[in-house]
Amino acid sequence: MSRIADQTELNFPRPTLLARSAENHDEIQCLIRRKWLKLEPEEWVRQHLIAYLSTCLGYPMGLMAVEHRLKLNDVEKRADLVCYNNNGQPVLLAECKAPNIKLSQDTLDQAARYNLVLNVPNLLLTNGNQHYAVRTDINSPVKVLKSIPPFEQ
Repeated sequence: MSRIADQTELNFPRPTLLARSAENHDEIQCLIRRKWLKLEPEEWVRQHLIAYLSTCLGYPMGLMAVEHRLKLNDVEKRADLVCYNNNGQPVLLAECKAPNIKLSQDTLDQAARYNLVLNVPNLLLTNGNQHYAVRTDINSPVKVLKSIPPFEQ
Protein backbone atom coordinates (compact mmCIF):
# COMPACT_ATOMS: atom_id res chain seq x y z
CA MET A 1 0.00 0.00 0.00
CA SER A 2 1.58 3.26 -1.15
CA ARG A 3 0.90 6.36 0.96
CA ILE A 4 2.09 9.96 0.62
CA ALA A 5 3.54 9.86 4.12
CA ASP A 6 5.73 6.91 3.09
CA GLN A 7 7.31 8.67 0.10
CA THR A 8 10.95 9.63 0.46
CA GLU A 9 12.27 13.17 0.25
CA LEU A 10 13.83 13.72 -3.17
CA ASN A 11 16.74 15.76 -4.46
CA PHE A 12 14.39 18.23 -6.20
CA PRO A 13 12.82 21.42 -4.85
CA ARG A 14 9.54 20.46 -3.18
CA PRO A 15 6.74 21.07 -5.71
CA THR A 16 3.05 21.63 -5.13
CA LEU A 17 1.41 18.32 -6.01
CA LEU A 18 -2.19 17.27 -5.54
CA ALA A 19 -2.72 14.00 -3.71
CA ARG A 20 -5.64 12.21 -2.18
CA SER A 21 -6.34 9.04 -0.26
CA ALA A 22 -8.12 6.20 -1.98
CA GLU A 23 -9.33 3.05 -0.28
CA ASN A 24 -6.23 0.92 -0.79
CA HIS A 25 -3.60 3.49 -1.78
CA ASP A 26 -2.97 7.18 -2.19
CA GLU A 27 -3.27 8.88 -5.56
CA ILE A 28 -1.36 11.72 -7.13
CA GLN A 29 -2.59 13.98 -9.91
CA CYS A 30 -0.36 14.01 -12.97
CA LEU A 31 0.75 17.57 -13.71
CA ILE A 32 0.60 16.87 -17.45
CA ARG A 33 -2.35 14.53 -17.94
CA ARG A 34 -4.46 16.03 -15.13
CA LYS A 35 -5.68 12.61 -14.10
CA TRP A 36 -5.41 10.77 -10.82
CA LEU A 37 -2.86 7.96 -10.72
CA LYS A 38 -1.97 5.37 -8.14
CA LEU A 39 0.90 6.76 -6.14
CA GLU A 40 3.90 4.59 -6.90
CA PRO A 41 7.48 5.56 -6.00
CA GLU A 42 8.38 5.96 -9.69
CA GLU A 43 5.36 8.23 -10.24
CA TRP A 44 6.42 10.30 -7.21
CA VAL A 45 9.81 10.83 -8.90
CA ARG A 46 8.25 11.59 -12.30
CA GLN A 47 5.90 14.25 -10.92
CA HIS A 48 8.77 15.92 -9.04
CA LEU A 49 10.85 15.86 -12.24
CA ILE A 50 8.02 17.41 -14.29
CA ALA A 51 7.63 20.21 -11.74
CA TYR A 52 11.40 20.81 -11.64
CA LEU A 53 11.78 20.89 -15.42
CA SER A 54 8.87 23.30 -15.71
CA THR A 55 9.48 25.69 -12.81
CA CYS A 56 13.28 25.68 -12.66
CA LEU A 57 14.47 24.90 -16.19
CA GLY A 58 11.72 26.49 -18.30
CA TYR A 59 10.32 23.39 -20.06
CA PRO A 60 6.67 24.13 -20.97
CA MET A 61 4.31 21.47 -19.62
CA GLY A 62 2.40 21.69 -22.89
CA LEU A 63 5.49 20.34 -24.67
CA MET A 64 5.89 17.31 -22.40
CA ALA A 65 4.61 13.79 -23.07
CA VAL A 66 4.26 11.32 -20.20
CA GLU A 67 4.56 7.59 -20.96
CA HIS A 68 5.25 8.44 -24.58
CA ARG A 69 4.47 5.39 -26.74
CA LEU A 70 7.05 4.15 -29.18
CA LYS A 71 7.66 0.99 -31.17
CA LEU A 72 11.02 -0.73 -30.81
CA ASN A 73 11.55 -3.87 -32.91
CA ASP A 74 7.77 -4.27 -33.23
CA VAL A 75 7.36 -4.12 -29.45
CA GLU A 76 5.42 -1.25 -27.91
CA LYS A 77 7.36 0.57 -25.20
CA ARG A 78 6.74 3.72 -23.17
CA ALA A 79 9.29 6.39 -22.42
CA ASP A 80 8.66 7.92 -18.98
CA LEU A 81 8.89 11.53 -20.15
CA VAL A 82 9.73 13.20 -23.45
CA CYS A 83 10.11 16.98 -23.73
CA TYR A 84 9.80 18.77 -27.06
CA ASN A 85 10.98 22.15 -28.34
CA ASN A 86 8.70 24.74 -29.92
CA ASN A 87 9.17 23.06 -33.33
CA GLY A 88 7.87 19.73 -32.05
CA GLN A 89 11.30 18.08 -32.02
CA PRO A 90 12.06 15.90 -28.98
CA VAL A 91 14.92 17.44 -26.98
CA LEU A 92 14.94 15.48 -23.70
CA LEU A 93 14.08 11.88 -22.86
CA ALA A 94 13.85 11.08 -19.15
CA GLU A 95 13.87 7.63 -17.61
CA CYS A 96 12.56 7.68 -14.03
CA LYS A 97 13.17 4.99 -11.44
CA ALA A 98 11.91 4.64 -7.88
CA PRO A 99 14.18 6.20 -5.24
CA ASN A 100 15.28 2.78 -4.00
CA ILE A 101 16.39 1.66 -7.49
CA LYS A 102 20.06 2.30 -8.20
CA LEU A 103 20.75 3.96 -11.54
CA SER A 104 22.91 1.64 -13.61
CA GLN A 105 24.20 0.86 -17.06
CA ASP A 106 20.92 -1.04 -17.58
CA THR A 107 19.00 2.21 -16.97
CA LEU A 108 21.15 4.04 -19.52
CA ASP A 109 20.78 1.16 -21.98
CA GLN A 110 16.98 1.31 -21.61
CA ALA A 111 16.94 5.05 -22.39
CA ALA A 112 19.42 4.53 -25.25
CA ARG A 113 17.16 1.85 -26.78
CA TYR A 114 14.19 4.24 -26.68
CA ASN A 115 16.43 6.85 -28.22
CA LEU A 116 17.05 4.65 -31.24
CA VAL A 117 13.45 5.49 -32.12
CA LEU A 118 13.22 9.09 -30.86
CA ASN A 119 16.73 10.42 -31.62
CA VAL A 120 16.70 12.88 -28.71
CA PRO A 121 19.88 14.91 -28.05
CA ASN A 122 19.62 14.72 -24.23
CA LEU A 123 18.94 11.71 -22.04
CA LEU A 124 18.18 12.05 -18.35
CA LEU A 125 18.21 9.24 -15.80
CA THR A 126 16.83 9.92 -12.34
CA ASN A 127 15.67 8.10 -9.24
CA GLY A 128 14.85 11.39 -7.56
CA ASN A 129 18.09 11.46 -5.60
CA GLN A 130 20.65 10.95 -8.34
CA HIS A 131 20.36 12.52 -11.78
CA TYR A 132 22.53 11.77 -14.78
CA ALA A 133 22.18 13.79 -17.95
CA VAL A 134 24.00 12.84 -21.13
CA ARG A 135 24.19 14.45 -24.54
CA THR A 136 23.93 12.07 -27.46
CA ASP A 137 25.12 12.68 -30.98
CA ILE A 138 25.41 9.99 -33.61
CA ASN A 139 28.72 11.53 -34.75
CA SER A 140 30.45 11.73 -31.37
CA PRO A 141 30.75 9.86 -28.07
CA VAL A 142 28.11 10.26 -25.36
CA LYS A 143 28.97 13.25 -23.17
CA VAL A 144 28.04 13.31 -19.48
CA LEU A 145 26.60 16.73 -18.61
CA LYS A 146 27.25 18.55 -15.33
CA SER A 147 23.55 19.40 -14.99
CA ILE A 148 20.19 18.92 -16.65
CA PRO A 149 20.08 21.23 -19.67
CA PRO A 150 17.52 24.06 -19.55
CA PHE A 151 14.81 24.43 -22.16
CA GLU A 152 15.98 26.07 -25.36
CA GLN A 153 13.55 27.73 -27.72
